[in-house]
Amino acid sequence: MIPKMLEYLFLLIVFPGFVFSGVMGLMVGWVDRKVTARLQWRVGPPWYQNFLDFMKLAFYKETLIPGGVSRAVFLGTPALGLAAATLVSTLLLVANGSPQRGFEGDVIVVAYLLLIPPIALMLGAFASANSLASLGASREMKLMLSYELPFVLALVVPIMKTGYSIRLGEIIANQFSAGSVIASPSGAISFLVMLLCVQAKLGFVPFDMPEAETEIMAGTCIEYSGKPLAMFKLTKAILLFAIPVLMITLYFGGIKHDAIGIVKSVSEYAGILVLMIVIKNTNPRVRIDQAVKFFWGVITALAAVSVVTAYMGY
Repeated sequence: MIPKMLEYLFLLIVFPGFVFSGVMGLMVGWVDRKVTARLQWRVGPPWYQNFLDFMKLAFYKETLIPGGVSRAVFLGTPALGLAAATLVSTLLLVANGSPQRGFEGDVIVVAYLLLIPPIALMLGAFASANSLASLGASREMKLMLSYELPFVLALVVPIMKTGYSIRLGEIIANQFSAGSVIASPSGAISFLVMLLCVQAKLGFVPFDMPEAETEIMAGTCIEYSGKPLAMFKLTKAILLFAIPVLMITLYFGGIKHDAIGIVKSVSEYAGILVLMIVIKNTNPRVRIDQAVKFFWGVITALAAVSVVTAYMGY
């Protein structure tokens, strides 16, 4: 009993849990900054810059708490979002490392866990009693309500294409025998929809309205400093690492373990990540009403088309 518990603690805390996901998240964040710099004809930061920034916030900057706020909500929501992001990364990596170790419905659990970080961000912003933070939280709420429907519809397509399985390991195994979901018309449309939805989930341009620094400064995080701000930033870094893994799992048949497969999986991961970064750096920020219209209109229509196409067997 105790060795089993120690194994679970190792999975959650060390590998592939918090420590590994955090390190990889900060490294992927460096890739984001480096590619962004190159697109802007700059050199960019060294690979260890994100680690220094995180350590500075977590260990050297003072945590300031605004007067009259709910301390429990203000300080608890960053930890809640970080825990959810860590669990998402852990579930995905465990499913890719040992598909038989997953559980029935783990893909649904991942979808629910992905809701928690933006909700935590909203609750923390509303609890901070700052008008700019509340405006950012209001935008985050509208944005989440707009992209969640097409995101869920896009998620349904890989489930339909892999025998209506709601287990990550079975989705991976089915693609190994029947071919990748991305190779089908419905899978390609669904992939495009999910790619745009995760841009909004991560708060990337053109959907960074909740933290629009030129309009509302830091928006949702304006009152955060020190360790809570470090946790919010680490949460976003872990999600940036985990979401391409989710897309590889759903559309490319998961992470391969042989030599050629590892190269292929790394290439797929890098391609998705670079595509997200390029979208982020080649589009202007849109207004929140434009984002809502975009997701509830064109993107939801595309998601519905992908579901119907998958139902028809294409």
